[in-house]
Amino acid sequence: MKFTDGYWLMRDGVSASYATEVAETRVEDDRLTLYAPVRHVENRGHTLNSPLLTVECWSPAEGVIGVRSSHHTGGVDRGPRFALNSAPDHTPEITRDGSTVELTSGALSLSVDTEAPWRLDFRADGRPLTSAGRRGTGFATTADGEHHSLGQLALDVGELVYGLGERFTPFVKNGQTVDIWQADGGTASEQAYKNVPFHLTNRGYGVFVNHPGRVSYEIGSESVGQVQFSVPGQSVEYFVIHGPTPKEIIDRYTALTGRPALPPAWSLGLWLSTSFTTSYDEETVNRFVSGMAERDIPLGVFHFDCFWMRQYQWCDFTWDPEVFPDPEGMLRRLKERGLRVSVWINPYIAQKSPLFEEARERGFLVRRADGAVWQWDLWQAGMGLVDFTHPGARQWYADKLRALTRQGVDCFKTDFGERVPTDVLWHDGSDPELMHNYYTQLYNETVFQVLTEERGESEAVLFARSATAGGQQFPVHWGGDCESTFGAMAESLRGGLSLGLSGFGFWSHDIGGFEGTPTPAVFKRWAQFGLLSSHSRLHGSKSYRVPWDFDEEAVAVTRDFTRLKHRLMPYLYEAARQAAGHGTPVMRAMVLEFPDDPSCHTLDRQYMLGGDLLVAPVFSESGTVEYYLPEGVWTHVLTGERVRGPVWRRETYGFDSLPLFARPGSVVPFGASADGAVYDWADGVTLRVHEPADGDRVTTRIPAPDGSTAAVFHTRRDGDVLTVRAEGATGPWHVRLPGSPAEGTLLTAHPGTESLSARLD
Repeated sequence: MKFTDGYWLMRDGVSASYATEVAETRVEDDRLTLYAPVRHVENRGHTLNSPLLTVECWSPAEGVIGVRSSHHTGGVDRGPRFALNSAPDHTPEITRDGSTVELTSGALSLSVDTEAPWRLDFRADGRPLTSAGRRGTGFATTADGEHHSLGQLALDVGELVYGLGERFTPFVKNGQTVDIWQADGGTASEQAYKNVPFHLTNRGYGVFVNHPGRVSYEIGSESVGQVQFSVPGQSVEYFVIHGPTPKEIIDRYTALTGRPALPPAWSLGLWLSTSFTTSYDEETVNRFVSGMAERDIPLGVFHFDCFWMRQYQWCDFTWDPEVFPDPEGMLRRLKERGLRVSVWINPYIAQKSPLFEEARERGFLVRRADGAVWQWDLWQAGMGLVDFTHPGARQWYADKLRALTRQGVDCFKTDFGERVPTDVLWHDGSDPELMHNYYTQLYNETVFQVLTEERGESEAVLFARSATAGGQQFPVHWGGDCESTFGAMAESLRGGLSLGLSGFGFWSHDIGGFEGTPTPAVFKRWAQFGLLSSHSRLHGSKSYRVPWDFDEEAVAVTRDFTRLKHRLMPYLYEAARQAAGHGTPVMRAMVLEFPDDPSCHTLDRQYMLGGDLLVAPVFSESGTVEYYLPEGVWTHVLTGERVRGPVWRRETYGFDSLPLFARPGSVVPFGASADGAVYDWADGVTLRVHEPADGDRVTTRIPAPDGSTAAVFHTRRDGDVLTVRAEGATGPWHVRLPGSPAEGTLLTAHPGTESLSARLD
């Protein structure tokens, strides 16, 4: 929200008050409290009839400093609040040096000169990070009497801002106004399904605004040298999180708000959907599944979208008996073909559903102030909204899902969760403005917990659309409703990269696009992109997404890239373990891996898949693509071509390929099987070695599908000699030296071999 009218004036009807100086400092229990008047106090009379801000500063974990600025503190905290994790043994240091007081947490410090004009200075190892200066701490009231608390942190020259959830607007957020407010707005607007009040910059820090409701950002857009964030109410709380690298920032942020769970290995295989409003029954499903098998396209998951239930009755959690008269038998037959099963749900109960009256009588639906159930006709006729703040409602909803898991359903697509009203009462008394964004957390947590209890922690996975801070704990998330065009494909990638920089480790999208029907060219290019994403799903709205509906080449592209993904499973699942352990996303914006290369800071049409593979999807009918390779000799994974960077390239690719390059010095493991996502990845693994420099040492961990470590390989180059040493390898393994996949020297180690050596050209 903008409060000022240019540099000098305020907007009509707006008044603002800002911390001016420090009147008093108090240190208690490792917490620094500053009392800040909003005017310069020259005499005792100036302490009357004027606000005094209370600014509390503390540290919940090393490298993290919290600031809470409050005007009036007598309000009632109705919740909800984000669940945050503090390091139990962490104690910050507070020191005084003359008029300067400093709070230090690891390398990060906050200092205040108590005798100077108001300024909060954040430094890391003595280097300035950012500061809250003249208008950096305060509050504003609007013409209609609304009270907003605000913070403002300085941007340095060349400083770029990223994150704030899955946003489809330009990747770099400088110059944008962003409202953290859940909306079902598709992928072609400034609205977002996944709003996260966390951003990071290319200057070594991030900022998390600890407010689950609306947070309004002005990112170099009201004051061009500042990031301003404001919230309705009497206080604003934020955390400055030091890196210095982007990976370390995300590591600390996800330690604070929650790490992503590790999805089951089978979920990384190919998902096929019935699509949304298409006509389908068991015969259609079997035709699709058989068609994939006949064309040698390995399929891992089959998804039933909305109309597995009867129309007008979503959700009643009951298979439409006219279309699926034997759901248990159908699910058993699909599982006999090696498939997992996903079904669509949402948190709404339509009035025609038999469950509506049951939920209404038991108080499980959100109500208006007069006690009536909140209802509307948008989406489902007369639908109500499940009140997940009610323990009984959560249990009731969960029991409906348990019945499905016991029929044979493996996972749920948790659609919606954004259209949450604010003119309602919640069972636990939560503030409806705060619950609008937070609702998705309770919804997805409820469903994820059912799967954890019914299937086990290692088997739980969602396909979720909405999320907020902390939602990364319940993967996987997909990009939502996009058009079937190259432009929509590019905007989807922007959203996914922004979400990855907001702490979400796993992300997917609808291959081919959702709205409309893609051209064969769009489908084939999107299939390449989708199968080089963490999770891969074929899904549409009014048309099917089976590849033979497009052309025979689409079949070949889908088959070849599905099989390539399966060969990459030991590499991809290790990246998944990194996401679960540190929050590092599987699909990584270039700035995340190359923070010291300025050319990477704005790139949003290419990404790193894990730490060692660069992917540049093709977004054009002609097959022409522009991409950038950072420093070093990069190797094309499919052709073996070697290219020295840094360099920009413009090339044209056929549908059988795209820019897919291995990082200089990387060792990328390829599994021995392409027939499915889950197999013994260590047995027969091939380590592809790419342009190691003299003295390089690389450790390659091969996970097992259960998330444990199956084998570890240590690769080193000394002069012209490359040596690979194995730990825990029980089967044969291979090393492919630099060169094309067909021509590079292949060394084979028989079971029990602990080391291989070879001379490099």
